[in-house]
Amino acid sequence: MCENARPQLAGLCGYSIRSLYVIQSVVCGIAPGDPLADSVKIEGLVVETVVGVYDWEREVAQALVVDLEMAWDNRIPGASDDVADALDYAAVSALAEQCLKDLKPKLLEHGAEVLAERLQREFGIGWLRLTLRKPGAVPAARSVGVCIERSASKGELGGS
Repeated sequence: MCENARPQLAGLCGYSIRSLYVIQSVVCGIAPGDPLADSVKIEGLVVETVVGVYDWEREVAQALVVDLEMAWDNRIPGASDDVADALDYAAVSALAEQCLKDLKPKLLEHGAEVLAERLQREFGIGWLRLTLRKPGAVPAARSVGVCIERSASKGELGGS
């Protein structure tokens, strides 16, 4: 795209690309100069649990949809082709499901905070973006939800 830009815009293309790298680095929790931008994603994980603030909601299970993006160095499992070196997305999914089923949150915000903290602690995940949606909560909307991003210092990561 830049090679076809008008001459007066040519200098801006390089600046834009550098700016996008800086923005991506900030959004992904990457330190300046750190080339690592790897992540593991889990999208559309459906969890049936009790959720909500109304009395009738506390008596029925409803679906929550979880989307996760977790910073993870994929170079080692990429080189070894060994599942032991990778972030186990089946185990992450199972923990997310069990956590939300046990928690039975009233608020999506509470469910997201507790789940994020637990995932970071149990799997040593330094940064994550978690979206928690409740389909059908508002009749005119496909879903409502919250999205949080959390970073943990190395001292906060416990591992299991």
